[in-house]
Amino acid sequence: MKNMQWKQLVIILAAALSLVAPIDGFAPSRLPKISAHLPVIKSQNSYNQNMILNSAAASSIVIPAMNSRRSLNRVQSKIVKALMVTYIASMCVALPVTLFPVYLLYKAKLIDRIQKETWSLKVGQFCSRWLMRIFPFASKRVVVNSDDEQLKNPEPSIWVCNHISMLDLFFVLALDNRIRGKNRRPLKILYWKGLEANPVTGLLCKMCGFIPVDMAANGNGNENEYDPKSFKQMLKSTKAAIEEGFDIAILPEGQPNPSPEQGLQPIYSGAFTLARMSRRPIKMMALYGLHRLWHPNVGMECVSRDMAVRVYPGGRVFKEAEEFTSTFEAVAGHFGAHGCDMPHEELNMWLDGSMWQTELSRRAATRLAAENIDQEEKSKRASEETVKKQ
Repeated sequence: MKNMQWKQLVIILAAALSLVAPIDGFAPSRLPKISAHLPVIKSQNSYNQNMILNSAAASSIVIPAMNSRRSLNRVQSKIVKALMVTYIASMCVALPVTLFPVYLLYKAKLIDRIQKETWSLKVGQFCSRWLMRIFPFASKRVVVNSDDEQLKNPEPSIWVCNHISMLDLFFVLALDNRIRGKNRRPLKILYWKGLEANPVTGLLCKMCGFIPVDMAANGNGNENEYDPKSFKQMLKSTKAAIEEGFDIAILPEGQPNPSPEQGLQPIYSGAFTLARMSRRPIKMMALYGLHRLWHPNVGMECVSRDMAVRVYPGGRVFKEAEEFTSTFEAVAGHFGAHGCDMPHEELNMWLDGSMWQTELSRRAATRLAAENIDQEEKSKRASEETVKKQ
């Protein structure tokens, strides 16, 4: 009996070591292999991996795809789930404790509202980042372009990202210094008001001054049903945040996507409206893999621990809403499905707008061809009628 217990213990420890040993950055076998001659700089970070791409030689760069089929075995899955649950439980304790002093300072009128929101955001980012280091349940990869001016001299922007899991908010907070750079501006995120039913996420969102959007809880994957009455207050709050110097982040899908491997859900053009209203460019990023940790419909299945964030270079001022939705669907949708960029030339065409111009030309040619066919059919019918009359 004792021998059986020892054998089980050894098996569990071996599985744990196989999972924990390759914690982000420590085991090259778990990380994408990058040829030494490629212009890629890997950050020396103890808990995740960064890829900084040099766009000057981007044509030679291939971002390694993440293996979406790689799954954890049963024991590894339980360990990852235990780490994730511990992380969430720790956040439930850490956030109220660390946000309470900020709340007291604000109530005592020692700091103003903007300071309260900015400090609360930093507290939330700190807790999320360090607790992920203590409980490393995910292997994280952030991909940015080294010559992206947004990292060095960030301009006021509207940020958009796909939505694949209930973990998205915490990963964006934890990795924000890698995503938007050290000189980043404070951020306000538009969120579903229903999150306030959870006391911890509700506390974080309210203390940070995030902007609620009221919509029906009609299930992930179904069409969003927004409350029109809440839009006026949302626009008012967003306009005030922009004037106060905050960046705005929005999830154009509106709800977690239960099947990101099939592309994005319908994209709403609210980000385009906010960008046009504020005269700000739109910056795109994309998430991959978090739904395999916490699926929107299935829950904490923990079948894989690999996730990635891709930050796309430059900001775009889109001329029309459909141009934005088509570009975001193509670019973020591809990364969300595969964990890597689409072919370099195609990606650049989407990012600089030439792909959209090609699409408009194709539509115009199709419409002209249809009109010509219609005109030929009309002429044919007219000729037939003339022959019959004769």
